[in-house]
Parts: sequence; C-alpha cells; structure tokens
Amino acid sequence: MGQQLTMTPQLQQAIRLLQLSTLDLQQEIQEALESNPMLERQEDGEDFDNSDPMADNAESKPVAEVQDTSFQETTNNSENLEEGEWAERIPNELPVDTAWEDIYQTSASSLPSSDDDEWDFTTRTSVGESLQSHLLWQLNLAPMSDTDRLIAVTLIDSINEQGYLEDTLEEICAGFDPELDIELDEVKAVLHRIQQFEPAGIGARNLGECLLLQLRQLPASLPWMAEAQRLVTDFIDLLGSRDYSQLMRRMKLKEDELRQVIELVQTLNPRPGSQIESSEPEYVVPDVIVRKDNDRWLVELNQEAIPRLRVNPQYAGFVRRADTSADNTFMRNQLQEARWFIKSLQSRNETLMKVATQIVEHQRGFLDYGDEAMKPLVLHDIAEAVGMHESTISRVTTQKYMHTPRGIYELKYFFSSHVSTAEGGECSSTAIRAIIKKLVAAENQKKPLSDSKIAGLLEAQGIQVARRTVAKYRESLGIAPSSERKRLM
Repeated sequence: MGQQLTMTPQLQQAIRLLQLSTLDLQQEIQEALESNPMLERQEDGEDFDNSDPMADNAESKPVAEVQDTSFQETTNNSENLEEGEWAERIPNELPVDTAWEDIYQTSASSLPSSDDDEWDFTTRTSVGESLQSHLLWQLNLAPMSDTDRLIAVTLIDSINEQGYLEDTLEEICAGFDPELDIELDEVKAVLHRIQQFEPAGIGARNLGECLLLQLRQLPASLPWMAEAQRLVTDFIDLLGSRDYSQLMRRMKLKEDELRQVIELVQTLNPRPGSQIESSEPEYVVPDVIVRKDNDRWLVELNQEAIPRLRVNPQYAGFVRRADTSADNTFMRNQLQEARWFIKSLQSRNETLMKVATQIVEHQRGFLDYGDEAMKPLVLHDIAEAVGMHESTISRVTTQKYMHTPRGIYELKYFFSSHVSTAEGGECSSTAIRAIIKKLVAAENQKKPLSDSKIAGLLEAQGIQVARRTVAKYRESLGIAPSSERKRLM
C-alpha cells in the first residue's frame, strides 16, 4: 500500500502553457488551431460564446438541416437574380480614376504607398545582414584581379563581429597554396583596400589602427585632427589608463586643448563591426497592463496578445454519444482535447492575474516613486498570498512582462533580496542599485566615487552594505570602476 502523485496529461499541458512567453503561447495556439478542427478563434466584432456546445444526435440534426435550408435559399435567390442585378453588383470595367482597392478591399490596401516618406520596406521585411556579407557585397563592386580577390575573401573571413582582423598577416599569408606564390606585401596591399570599405575602421589589427582609419576618413580641416591622430597612434595606452597628466606633458597640450582632442576621439566607434546587426530583432509583448485610475492601480490582462478561443459548435454538434465508429471517436477525442486546451488557457490567465495583482499590491511605492521605493520581495511572499507553490510562481514570472507607466518590466524584476538598515528595517537590493546609480550620476567626474566611498554614503543613509557588495551591484549596472570613470572637465 502506498500513495503517489501522477501528473495527468491535462496537468502537464497546463504547466507547459503556464511557463510559455506570450509569443511562444501565440505560436502554440496557432498550432492547436491548425491541428484541432474543434477549436476556432473569435473574430473581431463577433459575439463570443464559450459555452460547451456538446450536443446529442438529436441536437446536431437541426444544425445540418438549417445549413441545407440556407444553402438552398441562397441557390434559389441566385437563380432568380436578373442580369442587370448581377451587373450592378460586379462592374465590368473599373473607372479610370478608381483604384482596385476602392472596389475590392484587400489586405494590400492597408500598406502605405511606395512614395510615402515614412514607409521603409527594407526595415520591415529584410533579414539582418552579416558583416561578412556586407563586406563581400562591397568587394564585388571593386575591380580586382582573381588573386587579389582570393586574398580579400580570406581576409574578410578573418574579420570578427567587432570588425577587427583576428589572424596576423603572416598567418594568413602562410595559409595560401605555395603554388600561388602570394607574398606578404600583396596581403598588406589588399588589406589596405578592404580598410577603405564601410563601416569606417573595418579590418583594423588593433584599437589604435581602427581609430586612425576613422580619423583619416574625416575632413582634414577639422580642428585638432593632427593631435587626435597622434594620440591614437602613439599614446592610446595612456588614454586607456586615463593618465591625463602624462598625456599633457608628452603631447605638450594644455588641459583645455587635451579635452578637445579627446572629445574628437570619443566621436569614433571602437567597434565598427557592431554597426552591422545580423541578428533578428526580439520583440516583447506585455502580458499584463497596469494603469492608475482615481488613485487606484488597476491590473488587467493584455487581451490583444492572447486570442480568445472556443469550441466550434457546428463540428461539436456532429459528435454522437452512442456511436463508436472511427470518425466519431476521432471527433470526440478532438473535442475533449479542445476542452482541455481552453481550460488550460483560462487557468493560465487566472494564475497570471493573481500573481500580477499581488506584485502590484506589494510594489505600489515603485509604481508611484520609482526604483528607489522598491520593497524587498521573494517568491515565498507571493506564493503565500495566492496559495500556490513557489515553483508555480517561478513559472508565472518567467518571460512574462508587465506594462506600467514607468515602462515594460519582466515580472521577475519586482523580486529582490533585502538588506538590513540601521533602524532595523529592510531595503531592497533594487533600491540600493538605484541609489548607487544616482550617486554615480551626480559625482565629480574629476574625482569619481570609489566603492568604499559609495558604501560610506549608503551607510550615512542607514543602509549597511559592504564594499564588495557595492562592487557587485555596480558591475550589474554596467558602471565602470572609479579609475575608468575619470574625466577631464
């Protein structure tokens, strides 16, 4: 004798739908609509009836009779139409000043015209281009011998996503067939031609060369151009370490002059290859919408992101209770699966609403005042409030997004650990990150705040945080150390 828990197919389906994002759920719903004839989508403006249309054979018979009758009436009416009536309904020839879309409404009519300034067909339909294909396209337009073209293709293959040449010219030259008799000078000459391609700075072997290539493509009449070229060629290491006193002494420039030179260098792109984006854009569709109405925060599902489904009453009416034929068994199974799928969707929506409502209830301060008012929150708190397991809350908050007046956030963003305060209270780690970001934004750029100094400022506000914790939070925010944040005023 013993007890065990068995997960039924319905429960497995509900759990799987619960952890899907909105885009994945839409794809899952589309696959269910294509595979199950019993499921149908509610169209816009259609009265939605989600009642169970399971009927007896006696109930299904009138449905077929009504359809036959309506078909006969339509046929008889069409036979009684005169030729003049048909001519009025379908014109034989369109007027000269009438567009096709004015007579027949098609999906193409919703597209902007080709001469519309706001319409960009490429950005809406093209797939992201890789850096190599972009360079090869320019190579095909350049007059070049077969040997030089072979060298150019090899060099382009050695350029990484950032736009830098990964292999040395000696290694590339040694990789060619000895019978071709390709010398190192030929490889260098072809590399110089590739370095004239777009984007500017492509094919560089180091950061200094990359910046120098970009400076050479700028007008020579720009002020401080010669000093900027000398800076990136001879003193790039001092610029990286922000040793401004050494730079002023070696380049014989005053502080104001050096600042203008550095400002010119900062207009360049140290990663030119990143301008060519080959990855597909990723879109975020919010699952929950939060808005304020009469000083109350309201939570509602994004109905446009989740299509509403129902069981097709016509096909469900064909299912006969006492029939054991193969067709009837198939329709019965499809009807049962459609019921389970709709019930799983409803369960997902209800669980999502419960969790989102509790999150908004806990984080009213964030919605009113921002990140600094975020309260500590863990999965256990929400699980107790809604009466569910923490694993269920984790599934609900993964890849689910909430649209708020402050922006779109993943539900996991509202969960954070706590840090003790001097008064015995608790402060959210998200709030501490927001305070650190605010302190760094207001610091003196000549003397940026160190991690120890930030920890002291937080302690003055009653927040007890160690220096290593401040460093961890600073790195998570993408803020550089104090030595790299130093600037010339």
